[in-house]
Amino acid sequence: MSDNENNQPIAAAPELGDKEVLEAQLKDQLDHLESLQQKFGADPLTQARAQLDIAETMAGLERGQEAWSLARGCFDLFLKDENWQDAVEACDILYQCDQPASIAALGMGVWLAVTFPISMQTSYVMLEHVVDETPNTADGGAVAAMVAHYIADIRAEDDKKRANMQFLTINLLGRVAKRHSDVTDQAGLDFWIEKLELNNQEKLFSRLALIINAIVEDQWWFDRDELRNKIPD
Repeated sequence: MSDNENNQPIAAAPELGDKEVLEAQLKDQLDHLESLQQKFGADPLTQARAQLDIAETMAGLERGQEAWSLARGCFDLFLKDENWQDAVEACDILYQCDQPASIAALGMGVWLAVTFPISMQTSYVMLEHVVDETPNTADGGAVAAMVAHYIADIRAEDDKKRANMQFLTINLLGRVAKRHSDVTDQAGLDFWIEKLELNNQEKLFSRLALIINAIVEDQWWFDRDELRNKIPD
């Protein structure tokens, strides 16, 4: 006979909520960072990446001010090391912190993501944030979505990755076109792209630069001209 003699249903173990999962994750991440810090000669960049993970979890727990302090220091270290990928990921987390300079951090992250050949997936995420921050009827979302589409084409390592990424970027373009001009079909999308001159690549990136300037204003944390000299050939 089984232990459940009365054949009563056995209650399932309660599932952890999102907050509890994040709290547990944060504890593990803090323990990992502590172990790194206790190692003699531990790589500062490795520690910074661990701190960035902690900042992301803290942002998810709405501990934005603490997350900001961690991620901001990581950003400076990554930028100094010319680690553009991690610097952009730090900007993404700073944007998620919902602090006074979070929008400026987004703009700087987009500038780095477009200027340097980082992961096209990360660049897409940053440009999608711009779409989300742009009013429905403004052209800024259309510009950001089209730049994401171009980047997916330029940076894809092979045709399969290009197709997978452009599936996302085309959907993003369609979403923006729908909210901007109620575009619902391919013919309408093609006309909309031509009407807004989104197929003029040179003009498109100039327009994105204006959008970034408007987002960041005078809060730049780095000299763009100095960084442009570090663009790979």
